[in-house]
Amino acid sequence: MPVAQFLNNPSITELRYKHLRFLITDSPTNENIQSFIETCLKYDVTALIRVSEKTYDEKPIEAAGIKVHNLEYPDGSAPDPIVRNKWLNIVKENKNGCIAVHCVHGLGRSPVLVAMALREAGMTRQESIDFVRSHRRGSFNVRQLEFLQNYQSGHRLVNKHVGCLIM
Repeated sequence: MPVAQFLNNPSITELRYKHLRFLITDSPTNENIQSFIETCLKYDVTALIRVSEKTYDEKPIEAAGIKVHNLEYPDGSAPDPIVRNKWLNIVKENKNGCIAVHCVHGLGRSPVLVAMALREAGMTRQESIDFVRSHRRGSFNVRQLEFLQNYQSGHRLVNKHVGCLIM
């Protein structure tokens, strides 16, 4: 891919599991924000989660009808309980849309949040890690892997509707 094209088009990875849809991406810039918005609209993104430092103006994204959520946490680390709870609430609120998540390069903080959501939706620890890595190679550092291996799911995103029971 030519360098100019790469700079104009952030790297996008779509992940689907059950009722959940995510886009993991690197951070857009003011220079490529229009292309980024077009991509988000193509995937029916309803919420954009920024977990890294702000590098762009959010107004054009919000004007396109995409809600921007800032859940910044330190690079190379795992999210604290406040970020985790906010993240899972956003996922619940956007169950019919696609959620875009970005950090700087889309290899650490963003994949961690997606793997957490996959755990909460029913995947095992290893399944969630392998699933994300199979779609976004290079995801997670050692500290983030340790966090995911120790993360206790409350199954907060499992569809608890059991249907009709006839007795």
